[in-house]
Amino acid sequence: MKVQLSAKERIDHYINENQTELIEAIQEAVRIKSVVGTEQEMIHFMKQKYEDLGLETVTVQPDYEKIQDHEGFSSSGLSFDNRYNVIGIYHGDSVKRSLTLEGHVDVVSAEPIEFWTKDPYAAIIEGNRLYGRGSMDMKSGLLANWFALKALLDLGLKPLEPFNLHSTIEEESGGAGGALTCLDEGYVTDGFITTEPHSLNVTVSHTGVMYFRVSVYGKTAHASRTQDGVNAIGKMYPIYHALQQLEETRAEEVQFELYQRGSDKQSVNLNIGTFQAGDWASNVAGKATIECRIGFIPGETREQIRDLVEKTILNAVEDDEWLRKHPPQIEWYGWTTEAWYQDPDNDYVQEFLQTAKDVLDTNDVQIIGRTGGNDARFTQYYDRPGIGFGPVGSGAHSPDEYVEIDSVLKTANVLANHILEWTAKDRKHDSN
Repeated sequence: MKVQLSAKERIDHYINENQTELIEAIQEAVRIKSVVGTEQEMIHFMKQKYEDLGLETVTVQPDYEKIQDHEGFSSSGLSFDNRYNVIGIYHGDSVKRSLTLEGHVDVVSAEPIEFWTKDPYAAIIEGNRLYGRGSMDMKSGLLANWFALKALLDLGLKPLEPFNLHSTIEEESGGAGGALTCLDEGYVTDGFITTEPHSLNVTVSHTGVMYFRVSVYGKTAHASRTQDGVNAIGKMYPIYHALQQLEETRAEEVQFELYQRGSDKQSVNLNIGTFQAGDWASNVAGKATIECRIGFIPGETREQIRDLVEKTILNAVEDDEWLRKHPPQIEWYGWTTEAWYQDPDNDYVQEFLQTAKDVLDTNDVQIIGRTGGNDARFTQYYDRPGIGFGPVGSGAHSPDEYVEIDSVLKTANVLANHILEWTAKDRKHDSN
């Protein structure tokens, strides 16, 4: 007697039996150096993957003049020339409940490579770990999107509703030319998931982000006459220490339950990411500059954070006669976004959460927030729900980045079941 398998069982069997295809696709993607600004080889790679599924593909070119006035816009400082996004479109037979799975193709630099113990672009597998720049953030999630739909199509479990796969650029520098542009060009659906590496939890919020630059000016002099100069490096010290103290204070005093619940454990951060000073060892440094990123929670505004940072810096230098006469220059630049919060009680969020629990056979799947940004925030401008969900890994933006392979398979499994349930809610797929 032929045993009738449920759709869930068939999907699980397919993903396990064909996992090598997914793993090798991720390896191939990791070997493509798609540092933000140089994403097009990776875009071509994903376009071919979508076409191999029989999907219609469209390319979406960012238009700076059109998108710059959008409230979600922030400038990456990079040209959009010869850069575009690709969308794979499955049309379906109905238009009741459409869905988008999205991922970004860009990665951050692997430098300094000497800190890696593995070649960042070799996609080496050791045990359950696949190493490489972008393995975790987020080429594994991006390919899990593709593989989830491939599983359904190969099994004949075709979604009834429209379904989009988005491969987007420049998430690492703000996303305006990527996910935001795709939505603003009309590719908006009833549900949206970005498959960032969120440890198989459901993300509904992330902190706001602002970048700022502080420059201090000293007085140059020959190194043999240091007494004639004012070293800008030393003048930066009180500002550095004041900002470090500000982070410690905010970490204790500013807490948001969703972020504390997630893997981040600290709700807000202030990172001093770069320090540049001087131009020659035989000169007293005449200028020092630091560049920083500060996060903030829902309920705090960019204006409040700007005032707080500027007051902290000015208070730090008020006892220094030189800095009173030559005050530090503060510039707000680059990526900025308000904090994002998606109502966790939204029907879409709850449906996905239940699917994840059912497929993973655990109640441990949590609704969380993250202190790093993601593209799901852009859905709020189009009155649609958006979430983050994806695999487990470590080392994003760090040496020896890796993703746990079994979690990628679990991600694809959850996504395939979610596609089927969301886009064909009233259709039975429990036979054949």
